[in-house]
Amino acid sequence: MALKFQNNSIPPWTWKFNNYKTLVTTHSLSLAFRHPTAHATICHGQDHSTKHTTLLVDSFHEHKRLKSLLHNLNSNQNPLQLLQQDGDWSKDDFWSVIKFLKLSARSNQILQVFHMWRDVEKTRINEFNYEKIIGLLGEEGLMEDAVTAFMEMKSFGLCLSLEVYNSIIHGYARNGKFDDALFYLNQMNEMNLSPESDTYDGLIEAYGTYRMYDEMAMCLKKMELDGCSPDRYTYNLLIQKFAQGGLLTRMERVYQSMRTKRMKLQSSTLISMLEAYANFGIVEKMEKILRWAWNSKITVKEDLVRKLAGVYIANYMFSRLHDLAVDLTSITGRTDIVWCLHLLSHACLLSRRGMDAVVREMEDAKACWNITVANIILLAYLKMKDFTRLRILLSKLPEIRVEPDIVTFGILFDAEEIGFDGKECLEMWRKMGLLYRRVEMNTDPLALSAFGKGSFLRSCEEGYSSLEPNAREKKRWTYVDFINLVTSKAQ
Repeated sequence: MALKFQNNSIPPWTWKFNNYKTLVTTHSLSLAFRHPTAHATICHGQDHSTKHTTLLVDSFHEHKRLKSLLHNLNSNQNPLQLLQQDGDWSKDDFWSVIKFLKLSARSNQILQVFHMWRDVEKTRINEFNYEKIIGLLGEEGLMEDAVTAFMEMKSFGLCLSLEVYNSIIHGYARNGKFDDALFYLNQMNEMNLSPESDTYDGLIEAYGTYRMYDEMAMCLKKMELDGCSPDRYTYNLLIQKFAQGGLLTRMERVYQSMRTKRMKLQSSTLISMLEAYANFGIVEKMEKILRWAWNSKITVKEDLVRKLAGVYIANYMFSRLHDLAVDLTSITGRTDIVWCLHLLSHACLLSRRGMDAVVREMEDAKACWNITVANIILLAYLKMKDFTRLRILLSKLPEIRVEPDIVTFGILFDAEEIGFDGKECLEMWRKMGLLYRRVEMNTDPLALSAFGKGSFLRSCEEGYSSLEPNAREKKRWTYVDFINLVTSKAQ
């Protein structure tokens, strides 16, 4: 017997619903009839969905309102007028405005805006808001406003916390107003509010910034007398400031104290010590700290790498340049400064084989030539009086897409002084239009540190400095201008 179905013989499990709402409604009704609690559950789910949608809509409008507010502020509108027009801002909107004012160099409006926003609702007169405002004003150096807010806290009977005092003390100290800073430090003691290491650290840092190293030491003693033990941050700070001031004996004394207390050096402290030893050319101690830094995987910035290389060059320790390059490679990879150091280590030793090996390494690594690489090799050839290789490399510069700079011109003219015929090269540069381009110095300074400036460059500097200020500034200096300047002085 064949089965018969209603609805045009379409089985129920294959019914198609043209509308999602119809499906949900039909399914919901069937559940409601089968389960007494099902209908209530569905209604609760719908309420939750409605609330979620409402929150999303509110969030959208709030974001839109804040965006409009910040746009108006960015148009240099007065925040007080905007607040008056809006009637009030939410907490998030208010702090967004304060942050905007700080970042847009309008911090002098912060306190006024805070006063107006605070007066809308008296519950906003609380420790949290004042602590945050005073901290911001202190960071910006607006100490008059910060103290005004501080006195308001007193008048409202709010608790003056350690953080509030620190903001005032550090703000004055950063501005170099140490008498005012110490006044509030003493006031803390009178209120039986004990300063912590952070309080003294801010003072020590400011003393160091103003190179008041004796006061730094006195502050440390006061800290200890007040029963506040210097912590790891304090010792690191002392070492950094003494290192920056070149006070190596004091720096090392504090370092020994740290070792006794088994405290660790921060990365920035190691770098400060490294730079201090490099500044004084103390190779042995410099290398000890450098090895420590490499082992700790601390990044040494290029400026400091150049300073270290300069120490090696000054002490004729050219092979150390290679070691420095190898160590740097493990941290940064084969950068331009790495190739520069590799080449210099061989060029300073006048090793053709070594320079050729570095060039082959560059080719294998598909590293591009630059004017520093070319000039280092040219300077070595000049010193060796290897005119054949000098001529070949000069002629290849266009091929390797390296444009000469003033150092390259100097090499050419210095070579001519000792018998090299540079007319062909100079003519090539003239045809390329290089002679009438603005003078540039793109060679890494390390190359000149290693080989010196040469006669042509020194003559350029002397001739330029002998001119009247107006003559220097008005002229657009090209290579041919300097050539003419040097040749006219020679005549």
